[in-house]
Amino acid sequence: MSGPEARRLFFALWPDGAGADALAAAARVVHKACGGRPTGRDDLHLTLAFLGDATAERLAAAEEAAAGVVAAPFDFAINRLGCWQHNRILWAGCTETPLPLAALARDLAERLRTAGFVLDARPYAPHVTLLRQADCHRAVPLAAPVPWAATEFVLAESRPTPAGGRYTVIGRWPLAPAIG
Repeated sequence: MSGPEARRLFFALWPDGAGADALAAAARVVHKACGGRPTGRDDLHLTLAFLGDATAERLAAAEEAAAGVVAAPFDFAINRLGCWQHNRILWAGCTETPLPLAALARDLAERLRTAGFVLDARPYAPHVTLLRQADCHRAVPLAAPVPWAATEFVLAESRPTPAGGRYTVIGRWPLAPAIG
């Protein structure tokens, strides 16, 4: 499904300004200890579902699936750092996945699979990538939890750049309690 008409897409939560600032500050601190390539402040996000390359027709199917999601806004905190040695990703996440976050990701994934999307079969591991190509041999603690108010989820496009990639939000869906 790749080609000039395909777009690389994913659904995510985007932090508010204060959250993005706090995560970018954490990235600067761990960058001093671990090196690597920091994720830009405006590109920090928590992925809900990665779709990969999608044509305009599949984009419409993804938007339709997202429109059916019903979830209330929720708060959580990013409270730990971790590293995946195999791909040298240093990330920020939660000690335990908040139930509303897990439910949102599960509902969205089910709707996307019903629409014919093939998603990652691994268990959902919510995280915000802070550094790529990091030297993850030292444990670096997160200075303070980063509060996050989830009030919407977005559909974003990833575009390659010489420095790695840039993300552009192309759709938004507010979180609101079910009516009735």
